[in-house]
Amino acid sequence: MDTASPNDAFTARDWTILVGVALMWGASFFLIDLGLEGLHPSVVAWLRLFFGAATLTCFPAARRAVPRREWPLIALLGLVWMGVPFLLFPVAQQWIASSLAGMINGAAPLFTAAIAAAWYRNAPRGWQLAGLLTGFTGVVTIYLPSFGGVQTTVFGVGLILMATVLYGVAFNLAAPLQRRNGALPVIWRAQLFALVLVTPFGFIGAPSSTVTWQNLSAMALLGIFSTGLAFAAFTTLVGRVGAARGSVTVYIIPAVAIILGVAFRNEAVAWPALVGTVLVLAGAYMTSRRQIG
Repeated sequence: MDTASPNDAFTARDWTILVGVALMWGASFFLIDLGLEGLHPSVVAWLRLFFGAATLTCFPAARRAVPRREWPLIALLGLVWMGVPFLLFPVAQQWIASSLAGMINGAAPLFTAAIAAAWYRNAPRGWQLAGLLTGFTGVVTIYLPSFGGVQTTVFGVGLILMATVLYGVAFNLAAPLQRRNGALPVIWRAQLFALVLVTPFGFIGAPSSTVTWQNLSAMALLGIFSTGLAFAAFTTLVGRVGAARGSVTVYIIPAVAIILGVAFRNEAVAWPALVGTVLVLAGAYMTSRRQIG
């Protein structure tokens, strides 16, 4: 368990966790798309949870006892952070482009801040508020070049929006649970609960799925890194710096995707994406500053 104050400036460790999680989550939309090439959306959700929970099982600290009074909140965390959103994203990405899904997902820090203000009377202010707004502006700017000819439906957008609101709830649940119990015991149990919840849907989708080495490998990577390790690391981060501030990790995801695309796939980058990346990084920096008052 961590004793860092949520009002302190980000440390080198905080930045390392943030960037590491952004790298792992940045690949998730691409891996989901690979999984959907043969797998039913519910099977994609089940496999990522299976591989994620199996990965965390390998860590003895994950199996450390947690007081029974925490179990209902951990179950709720599994429902709103993994069980429902993991089903919603693959279904929605059959109807809308992954770029649009990523942009809507970029609103998660704003929902996190709004929910924190309602639950804890802890409204963002000063540098934190400026950073949240600047970062989201950057996310929108990055995705602008992707919207020419993008096919979309109100249904698909609605599913992603619902998942993003649930993320805002989850981030606020995860922070106090982590501070009381540690990240690994909380996330492992939450993923096991979500796995049980999603299993019936996985059975329903299994007959219409075709497993290949490509989609199975993509699901293994999605589960091990983007689900197991990333969720545990992110829970550690929000426990250290607070839900709203930790959630700016979501802003870094599209910037990471751009950098990886340039470095490994020689992709061209439109100027709005460069401007958006600068705004995202500026927003993250402003949010990371010490909070006064």
